[in-house]
Amino acid sequence: MKRKVAMSNLSQFKVELEQEEDGRWIGEVPSLPGVMAYGTTRSQALASVQALALHVLADRLEHGEALPDSLLTVSFIAA
Repeated sequence: MKRKVAMSNLSQFKVELEQEEDGRWIGEVPSLPGVMAYGTTRSQALASVQALALHVLADRLEHGEALPDSLLTVSFIAA
């Protein structure tokens, strides 16, 4: 018998993107301290910071550290 699992908990992480004076882009996830990444384009910075955030969350899971609000699903929203 298959059991349906409700995925009602959704954690969204705000990504702040800003272009530096030298033209590089930096992305940051303020709710995950230290999660910042550069890219030569806005989309590259966004992809890099999302990947880093997922690595941080995976590391926390692996080491039994607390995750934000019963994390089941993750999405990123560029601001």
